[in-house]
Amino acid sequence: MLVFGALALSLTAVPVKAQEFINVLTGGTSGVYYPLGVGLSEIYGKGIEGARTQVQATKASVENLNLLQQGKGEIAFALGDSVKLAAEGNKEAGYPGKLDKLRGIAAIYPNYIQIVANAESGIKTLADLKGKSLSVGAPASGTELNARAIFEAAGMKYEDLGKVEYLPFAESVELIKNRQLDATLQSAGLGVASIRDLATSLKINVVAVPASDVEKIGAPFLSVTIPAGTYDGQTEDVPTAAVGNFLVSHSDVSDETAYQMTKLLFENLPQLSAAHAAAKAIDPAKALVGMPIPLHPGAERYYKEAGILK
Repeated sequence: MLVFGALALSLTAVPVKAQEFINVLTGGTSGVYYPLGVGLSEIYGKGIEGARTQVQATKASVENLNLLQQGKGEIAFALGDSVKLAAEGNKEAGYPGKLDKLRGIAAIYPNYIQIVANAESGIKTLADLKGKSLSVGAPASGTELNARAIFEAAGMKYEDLGKVEYLPFAESVELIKNRQLDATLQSAGLGVASIRDLATSLKINVVAVPASDVEKIGAPFLSVTIPAGTYDGQTEDVPTAAVGNFLVSHSDVSDETAYQMTKLLFENLPQLSAAHAAAKAIDPAKALVGMPIPLHPGAERYYKEAGILK
């Protein structure tokens, strides 16, 4: 009986597989990162055995990368220039030192720098922003880093503005609606909900960022066009700058989990595009373009299997 009891005890003590926890770090709820993060979370929850997923709204790129370094998330959305500055440990950009644990998963879609003003303000060009009020995104966010780069290229400083606000997208839009703010600079996928909302509420001007200014900034910025009709009342194409977005993980995430996260991303693009149209620009053939940090070995395994990486 004693032997049987000991055997029974040993059988019941066999450990079960630990539950996989995946925290998806996104951005503000009115941006593009958040709905895409919700979509990814659902895909991972169904596709990775034993996975428990969570979506965390954040101040986006800079906060996300710092959280990854601390192991407080498994996958995050971030702008390419933010990732590059994080790897370099740029303190002015909001990093305490080199974030050496960051590992790349995929290049996804471009963020368009979208400067939108209440038409009543008379703002039509970057120079017209002088003396006016502008929101440049949350402090030290990826959007705000983009704003700094645009201003420097245009030969302008925040001091040239009448007032600078450091606010997320939705709050910026509410202030413009209430005539308490003239303009907002938002770095996001085309058709971002906050600007769509603003354009249906009042007449807007979409402010051009000339190609000559974009060339001064250089990589990873590119000259692009916001097509006419992207927003209500926008009747013409508007030139601006774009920066690639990346999905990033960290070195403590297992190779198998990183492999599954990469594989399921590309196998479920229609579902992700249903979460937000920006995902339609995600192309596995371009997934390694401009990657500013080392690839996660799990992601590398997927790209080799898919024939994207030799």
